[in-house]
Amino acid sequence: MSVLHKLPAQERKAAIVEAAIHLFAEKGFRGATTRELASAAGVSEPVLYQHFATKSELYAAIIESKLGDIQRVTAEVESFRETVDDAAFFTFLAQLIIDFHDENPSYLRLLLFSGLERHELADQFHQRESKVFVEAVIEHVRRSVERGIFRSDLDPAVIALSFMGMVANYGLDRIMGKESHWPQDRTAILQTMVCIFLAGIRRKA
Repeated sequence: MSVLHKLPAQERKAAIVEAAIHLFAEKGFRGATTRELASAAGVSEPVLYQHFATKSELYAAIIESKLGDIQRVTAEVESFRETVDDAAFFTFLAQLIIDFHDENPSYLRLLLFSGLERHELADQFHQRESKVFVEAVIEHVRRSVERGIFRSDLDPAVIALSFMGMVANYGLDRIMGKESHWPQDRTAILQTMVCIFLAGIRRKA
């Protein structure tokens, strides 16, 4: 009998969610069966259904399992609310994004599968997780535009999303590729990105 059967219900449920993340990241949503999900979690299918009556419930639990991480990094971004040091802000933001990629490779692969398969999880992720985080970054950019530091002819949302997209591409490359054209020095890469980015959006004297 699996060790999971001996765990308290809440811990067993969390273990099932973690196993599902890894299986979906490997096989996609269409490729993973409930039998495989149960086997990966070390439980029987009836036990799996006791915790998650449908796959949709399991998807929602996966999103819920990462909300704490997103709320934490959003709070850290918002802690820069009053800063006027944009280089420090964007460097810190880039580090947060790459740390999240490095710490959650299976979860991010799962989201890629979700997007490619046009699965509901991708929409849930944007509504439950990324939306608040993105809005916090856009608000910082908007304040810098209002202070006359960033160009007023650029949309703050486009500025914020462009920077996050650039950094996220580097993060995904670290996850997806065994070989990379990127140099090894992560700190130097992020500093260079920030330098290039700020040179393009700062208001000219």
